[in-house]
Amino acid sequence: MSQQNTLSRVDADLAAGRVPLARQRLRGLVSSFPHDLTLRRRLAGVYRLYGDAAEAGRWMYLEEDRCPEETAAFEERYGSPARRMRALAWRGPEALAASVCAEERLAAVRAARAAELGRPVDWDEPASYREDADEEHGPDGDGWTVGGVLAGLGCLAGTVAFVAVWVTGVLALFS
Repeated sequence: MSQQNTLSRVDADLAAGRVPLARQRLRGLVSSFPHDLTLRRRLAGVYRLYGDAAEAGRWMYLEEDRCPEETAAFEERYGSPARRMRALAWRGPEALAASVCAEERLAAVRAARAAELGRPVDWDEPASYREDADEEHGPDGDGWTVGGVLAGLGCLAGTVAFVAVWVTGVLALFS
C-alpha cells in the first residue's frame, strides 16, 4: 500500500474514532520512512489525543517548533542518550534529515552517546549505541541464582529420565 493510501486510511480511522489503528498505521509509516518529518508530526498529534506528552515529544523532537513540556517529558522518559537514539528510530546519517534543526538534534544525541562511550556510534548500527554497549564483558558471574539452579536441576532430571527410558528399552530388547 502506498504512503498516500495509508495516510488516507489514517484520516478515515481518526474520523471514525479508531485512534489506536491510526497510531499503528502511522508507526508503520514512520518505520518505513524515518526521514519524513511530517509523518513524525502526525504521529505526535495522535499521541496528543492519548494525552501522552512523552510520546508526542518523542515524535516532535526533531522539529523546531516542538513543545518544551513534551520535550522535557520525552527526555525524562528516555533518560539516556542511548535510549533516546533507540526511541527516535532514525536510520542513516543526520544529513538525510529534512531540516537543519533535525540534523543538529540528531547529531547532538549521537554525539552525547559517543561521548559516554568514548568511541563513535552509528545510527545504522544499534549495537554500537545500545545501553549495555559500554560494558566490556557480559553479565557478572557473581554466583548461582535460583533460576539457574532450577534450570540445571530440570536439565539433570530430563537427562536421567531419558537415560532410564533408553536403558529400559534396551533391557526389554534382550529379555
